[in-house]
Amino acid sequence: MTFRVKRVYEGRSPEDGFRVLVDRSWPRGILKGSGAVDLSFKEVAPTDGLRKWFGHRPERWEEFKRRYFEELEGRPHMVAELLRLEKEHGTVTLLFSASDT
Repeated sequence: MTFRVKRVYEGRSPEDGFRVLVDRSWPRGILKGSGAVDLSFKEVAPTDGLRKWFGHRPERWEEFKRRYFEELEGRPHMVAELLRLEKEHGTVTLLFSASDT
């Protein structure tokens, strides 16, 4: 299984494979149809409530991850779709737009 994680602003590279945007909103400065993103899959992103609670505060990272994985457990069809894409394309790169990596 090959999944990668990358900022959408880093640009496409050959090892990216199929590029999936996993943000709730489209990233600023990236034109739709530009080829930067193969699929926007905002439904797999953390909920707005969880994102707002986290607020990019590093001390909340571990709890954020726990809560996000809990959200994903409630959406098994979303995870199954990512696994299907990986099986079909070999490598899937999950793209995000936050500046704090």
